Amino acid sequence: MVGYDPEAKCVSSVEAAVAGSASGLVSRVLVSPLDVIKIRFQLQIEQLSSRNPGAKYHGILQAVQRISQEEGLLAFWKGHVPAQLLSVGYGAVQFMAFESLTKLVHNVTSYNARDSFVHFVCGGLAACTATVAVQPVDTLRTRFAAQGEPKIYPNLRHAVVTMYQTEGPRTFYRGLTPTIIAIFPYAGLQFSSYNILQQFSEWVIPAEEKKGGNVKNLVCGSCAGIISKTLTYPFDLFKKRLQVGGFERARAAFGQVRMYRGLLDCIRQIMREEGPGGFFKGLSPSLLKAAVSTGLVFFWYELFCSLLCALKNTDSTMRTEG
Repeated sequence: MVGYDPEAKCVSSVEAAVAGSASGLVSRVLVSPLDVIKIRFQLQIEQLSSRNPGAKYHGILQAVQRISQEEGLLAFWKGHVPAQLLSVGYGAVQFMAFESLTKLVHNVTSYNARDSFVHFVCGGLAACTATVAVQPVDTLRTRFAAQGEPKIYPNLRHAVVTMYQTEGPRTFYRGLTPTIIAIFPYAGLQFSSYNILQQFSEWVIPAEEKKGGNVKNLVCGSCAGIISKTLTYPFDLFKKRLQVGGFERARAAFGQVRMYRGLLDCIRQIMREEGPGGFFKGLSPSLLKAAVSTGLVFFWYELFCSLLCALKNTDSTMRTEG
């Protein structure tokens, strides 16, 4: 169902956008706590270890306990409004672009639209398109998730106005360069890995035992998320560090803060002060989040597409009978 299939002309680009936005909305609610923990880990300069007395966070369970004690359970959904806008918008643009691009490849080239290489390229291009469209919302989400107590931004409107007035319109696109660099291979690997895993499951599982397709979609999506996130993770960390530039006063309670002049300066400082391991801070909650979120996104997308197809077929049958 993911990607254009000439043998099953069922989902239009608009319907793909609807299914993509719906899958993003449902998935975001469930994975928001992991996202908050991941961002806190990524932004911490100190080593993520209990042996470091200056480190605020040591591990996932310790971070969960500390955040809930200091900020309450709702802190795990900090920045949830911009995060939902991000997920809904990103899901709609990404899946609509992906379905359109794979259809275009099928119609104007000799490549098979179901080929894994086609899914890699189209998935990467679709994600780049969606990223540029929602980057301002992603920056807002990061800032809300990063701030502690007392809050610098009490609400979304205040954040937008303050950031625009004090830092200018370009601040909404902080971290765009590493995001674009990372998102093409990340999303490309997501879609191509999902496609390969789906084909592998078709080959491994006998036809008479092919039940529970939704569970298969969830498992294939989770594995695809782990593969793609592991290979492209450092760029996600660079993006988060750059997005909170000019926001240092809200980070004072979390430990040391750093200012970066750009992507290369960010890489140099992390390497010099935190070592190679600094590029993978927050990897454990990020992998957990990637497995859960990617699995859920593909699971819900496939499910919503199936429902839309079923509704169309039912409507067509009723018109024919009428």
